[in-house]
Amino acid sequence: MPDTAFAYLVPQFPGQTHMFFWRELRALEAQGMRPVLFSTTPPAAALIAHGWSAAAMARTEYLATRSLRQLAAILPRLPFGRIMAQAALETGDDRRTFLRDVLICAPAARRLAQSCAAQGLTHVHVHSCGRAALIAALAHHAYGLNYSLTLHGSLSDYGVGQRFKWQGASFVSTVTHRLQTQAATLLGDAMPARAVVQSMGVETDVLRRDAPYVPCAPGEVLRLFSCARLNHLKGHEDSLAALRLMLDAGQPAQLTIAGEDDDGGHGYRRQLEQRIVALGLGDHVRLLGAIDAEAVRAQLLDAHVFVLPSLHEAIGVAFMEAMSCALPTVGCDVDGVPELITSGKDGILVPPHDPQALADTLMRLARDPALCHALGTAGRARVEHGFRAQDGADMLIREIRAKVPPDQPPPETLDRNSYQGPSRNAA
Repeated sequence: MPDTAFAYLVPQFPGQTHMFFWRELRALEAQGMRPVLFSTTPPAAALIAHGWSAAAMARTEYLATRSLRQLAAILPRLPFGRIMAQAALETGDDRRTFLRDVLICAPAARRLAQSCAAQGLTHVHVHSCGRAALIAALAHHAYGLNYSLTLHGSLSDYGVGQRFKWQGASFVSTVTHRLQTQAATLLGDAMPARAVVQSMGVETDVLRRDAPYVPCAPGEVLRLFSCARLNHLKGHEDSLAALRLMLDAGQPAQLTIAGEDDDGGHGYRRQLEQRIVALGLGDHVRLLGAIDAEAVRAQLLDAHVFVLPSLHEAIGVAFMEAMSCALPTVGCDVDGVPELITSGKDGILVPPHDPQALADTLMRLARDPALCHALGTAGRARVEHGFRAQDGADMLIREIRAKVPPDQPPPETLDRNSYQGPSRNAA
């Protein structure tokens, strides 16, 4: 097979936070690569927000299946010694969860191997360390499919069985140095020999200003914008509390939040709506739900300040998008965010879960246009020189070509000729 084609697996694609993957796919294709899209299941309807979502779903093969025939076909090929060794490392409910996940993912692993065999693909890159990684690992052990992983957040966020998921990978990447150190410490000898650090990135030629940034004028309403899933870890309630403190201190302000909860608006969003009412912020907060990339860009260009006080954030593509638009950016000093933002230079970081510190910082920016200009300019430069979408594509091209021999045969399956073609919907 030509070494330009490979499988590209993202769970629940295309979700509301998946703009990065679409950018990376376009960058890969611009260099002659042919990524073939796979996913586990489609996202909830309320989370399908992008203008390109329909086109993405039309070219994505969804692997989830409850087929007993597929399960029966792969069972004899599963590495039960490795599986039970991993299970022995888990305790209590985690052991049962891992074994259940193996049974859930095994039919999907067979479908992945069948599809790759039919299309002549020998490698799959998985942008997750959850069940999608387990699917690839099972396909590797059962049928010889090469795979690689990208870790986008703390290992604890991606469930059980991590040693099993990682130890067969031909290479792995992490989006921060902090995550690489964490993974190496936790995985020990299961850590693949080839591990690289490569952050996500943005299209700086698209996320840019057509006109100069204009800071908040004295007495003007400070326009704050936030873009993230509606989840308590994103610190939205701290943003609301800081907004209340600002208003009480005499600083007029409005907060616009783009993003939806994982239940399509029926989960954490309702808690936020109740909090908005309790704080008397009904006239000062807008919840936009999941919106597409063009709408996000419009909001970034209209805002005075971007704010996202996450309590847990691997690094933050939303920060990169704001900085690329030369928008002063405020976040929290947590996890890998300091690998992107140097506080006081190209953004400002405040302590997590500290609405007063957040309010003080935002009021300072409202009153200091020179600081806003300086932060925005430096933020733009920071992203231009280290966080482009092209960088992730370059890494995948380099690593896949180094690790996958061009003459390697595709994965074998017992009934390759019976493959019925891709499924465009979860089964």
